[in-house]
Amino acid sequence: MSPAAAWCAQHRLRFLLPALFLAPVLYFLLSPPSSPPFFSVPASGELPPPGSRAIWAQRRLVEWRPCGWWQTAPMPAPSRRNGYVRIDCYGGLNQLRRDLCDGIGVARLLNATMVLPKFEVAAYWNESSGFADVFDVDFFIEQTRGYVEIVKEIPADIASKEPFKVDCSKRKGHFDYIETVLPVLLEHQYISLTPSMNQRRDRNPSYAKASYCQGCYNALRLNKKVESKAIELLQTIPKPFLSLHLRFEPDMVAYSRCAYTGLSPKSLDSIEAARGEGRKVLTGDSARLWRNRGKCPLTPSETAFILQALGIPTNTNIYLAAGDGLMELEGFTSVYKNIYTKSSLLTHEDFERMHGNTKAALDYYVSVNSDAYIASFFGNMDKMVTAMRTMQGLQKTLVLSRRAFANYTAAGLAGLQLAKAMWDAHREEYIRGRGSALPEHCFCEFRL
Repeated sequence: MSPAAAWCAQHRLRFLLPALFLAPVLYFLLSPPSSPPFFSVPASGELPPPGSRAIWAQRRLVEWRPCGWWQTAPMPAPSRRNGYVRIDCYGGLNQLRRDLCDGIGVARLLNATMVLPKFEVAAYWNESSGFADVFDVDFFIEQTRGYVEIVKEIPADIASKEPFKVDCSKRKGHFDYIETVLPVLLEHQYISLTPSMNQRRDRNPSYAKASYCQGCYNALRLNKKVESKAIELLQTIPKPFLSLHLRFEPDMVAYSRCAYTGLSPKSLDSIEAARGEGRKVLTGDSARLWRNRGKCPLTPSETAFILQALGIPTNTNIYLAAGDGLMELEGFTSVYKNIYTKSSLLTHEDFERMHGNTKAALDYYVSVNSDAYIASFFGNMDKMVTAMRTMQGLQKTLVLSRRAFANYTAAGLAGLQLAKAMWDAHREEYIRGRGSALPEHCFCEFRL
């Protein structure tokens, strides 16, 4: 063997080991990129920081799950009831549902028999449907058995008169149902109750909390007719898809009292028409403080920017869970083009027959069962959807932070710097399971 051959044989391992190590690295670097998976690595040219992965790929440290303690019937209520309570609910579907959920807990707290709730007719919401037009009555009664007594009918002598009205919706401070409402119930035996928006559920005894959780999250199911239409709608949406609850309507912007620049004359006129008295635009330091507290709705273009910052590919199928009054929508659809709505997927005849509550019920159902859900605002629908997705273990759920966006833009961040800041803020929220504001007595923190 020549000296050169002998040297090569002696030192071949020194060359072989690095080559074995580098081969897969070189293959990965030189291979053409494959199609990105759903909500995975953002395409080049989009706003997320280079090399970052989509928000859903981040390893979560904490998840919220339904607590076990309330999912078995609590201590049975006394056999003798204190009277009958009807819960009167106002507003859109998810506001109605919020009041109903509170009312279930209150009925148990008062040891009252609950009559089927009354959904108020509301011209503003194009609404005349009642509880049974949206929800499954028999399922509701059966699922609350052992928590609170609910009946379809009441004795004729009581039903012949109107219930005594007790409106607690505006009560503030140290409001107590036992002290304030129970004496009225004992006196009149039949009352209609509008629950307080500011009540402290955490002060209630465990049986009232359990009734609230069971009634709200396990007992409210869409009736067969509405559910059938919702399933039909769900099946028409290309999969996988993200449901986005986008909120930028004239009444919401007017109510927020926030000023926006760059809106179209049509949008500005719509906002002004919805403003009315007492909703003047904030100015100066008051406006800056208000916006930095996250009180101003995100525009569609701001929402599109944040979604890109979170690594949501622009070719994602997106279902817009929203009404028909969205403004400046082209600011979103110019970036995300695979957009679907109930009005575009349902037949004209089907859509025209629906009232406000049944339309909202379709958005709710699709959002709960979507592959991922993002809310640009955190209203009543978002609270219900995030809670129901948590009940089902669906963790690809996120509420966009208006506060973070406002504070970073106020600090002068823009472009990639702002995108990086949005990524960091929302990643922190997502991995720590924050941002959903779930009722803590119904859902428990589970460390992963």
